[in-house]
Amino acid sequence: METKNCAVYVVLGYDADGVKDVLGLWIGESEGKHYWMQIFDEIRARGVEDVLFISMDGVSGLEEGARSIFQDVVVQRCIVHLIRNSIKYIPSKDYKAYTAQLKKVYGAPSLKAAEAEFERFKQAWAKYPGAVDVWVRNWQHVAQLYNYGSAVRKVMYTTNAIESVNSSLRKVTKKGAFPNEAAVCKAFYLRIVELYKKWNDRPVANWALVRNQLAMDDKMQARILKYEQY
Repeated sequence: METKNCAVYVVLGYDADGVKDVLGLWIGESEGKHYWMQIFDEIRARGVEDVLFISMDGVSGLEEGARSIFQDVVVQRCIVHLIRNSIKYIPSKDYKAYTAQLKKVYGAPSLKAAEAEFERFKQAWAKYPGAVDVWVRNWQHVAQLYNYGSAVRKVMYTTNAIESVNSSLRKVTKKGAFPNEAAVCKAFYLRIVELYKKWNDRPVANWALVRNQLAMDDKMQARILKYEQY
């Protein structure tokens, strides 16, 4: 019996009240902007009219595919994934000092402070150009965090929420091979039902603060008000 490995792509969203919702599961052997365009087109066809933010790792084509359907979306690269990508160039003896100084950059209280820390960071770690280059190439994804308040940044800067869902789903796949894609989807559906019970329609932590900070952006506020239930 022949078996094959396939990727399962999961899209997790927060609604206007900060409540989590798994928007879908897609099984595929390849990825790219056209594949992601189809996914986001399907999401729109099912009733999602607007997407404010997408937090992602380095998945190929996701940003282009999303923007082709939701033109005004803010796409944020996960800072944790950038750290993982850059730390490959750092000797283990320097991990602690490297990540400590890096945290001063993305954890700075303002963009001006972040830029100053970034200059110090580049000088301090110039002997590892591969690591520094990861951050130079992705600096826009650090800088754009400061268009929003600290509570919003905390939600945007990492994909921990979807990583938690993926971790839960991986516990299902550890049981072995599945006879077909339908069996995979059924098993994942049952696990997602368990996650919904765990989430219990509770909003993300500090959502009231997140919502107030988003309201400071007039355009963002206008987009959100269209969907709030009051």
